[in-house]
Amino acid sequence: MAFKDLKKNKWFKIMTNMYVLVLSVFVVWMLFFDTNSLLIHLELRKEIKKLEKTQDFLKEEIAKDKIIIEKLSDEGELERFAREEYFLKKKNEEIYLIEYEDSLKQKDHD
Repeated sequence: MAFKDLKKNKWFKIMTNMYVLVLSVFVVWMLFFDTNSLLIHLELRKEIKKLEKTQDFLKEEIAKDKIIIEKLSDEGELERFAREEYFLKKKNEEIYLIEYEDSLKQKDHD
């Protein structure tokens, strides 16, 4: 097929039209090279989804913490929490920590 025959082809005429060429270059530029390209939009969408998951997780944690704060507003509950978590004690009081064998980390002696 010679170049003259190719020029007569309907698709060749359409594809070599100046408007089609300019439009094609514009579309390629907008999809891949522009500041607001499709690739950047896809990356930003992934990041937004990740941040929304993090936001949901943090909202759940805030709700749990609010419940704990409400519980700790009671004097007895606050004392119990301090004794269990931080091993605090009153004056002239002794604390004994009881550990069971199954709760201790033991090395296997082969």
